[in-house]
Amino acid sequence: MAETKELLATFRFTVTLTRSPGGGAGGPALLGTGAFAECTGLDLEADIKEYAEGGRNFGMIRMVGRSKSTPLVLKRGMVVAADGGIVDSALWDWISAVVTGRLPIPRYDGLVQVHDPGMQRVLAQWSFERGLPGKVSGPVLNAKTGEVAIEELQILHEGLRMVVDL
Repeated sequence: MAETKELLATFRFTVTLTRSPGGGAGGPALLGTGAFAECTGLDLEADIKEYAEGGRNFGMIRMVGRSKSTPLVLKRGMVVAADGGIVDSALWDWISAVVTGRLPIPRYDGLVQVHDPGMQRVLAQWSFERGLPGKVSGPVLNAKTGEVAIEELQILHEGLRMVVDL
């Protein structure tokens, strides 16, 4: 267990995946907790529509359309089992369900946390809803280097928000 904490401390970004309410049957309630060296995709974009109103010659009317979110991309890390053990196969089972079309495919909500260097405090966190794995890249295995279990994990989700009540 101490080795797991030391491993997580080197990354500073953790991601916890829990099954979404109404997000499909099957799959564990807690997929696991992962630690990664890099996290991108914490972006939201509003689609602003411009309309030219007849008789209004001094400018356009802007109206809010649908929002867009980019996939969450986690790089160079690993996901450990929910019980704090070694690397778990639940993540790979989830990805396999998507690739093979095994129904129902469970969806997972997630919490991305940024920790201080000592892993004592959470500095910032975001939550996403109803995630599905879009892409996973394993490591290049080389006996001379200590590679991580996941080079890149892409999660496509249906909602992102910053959690401010730390």
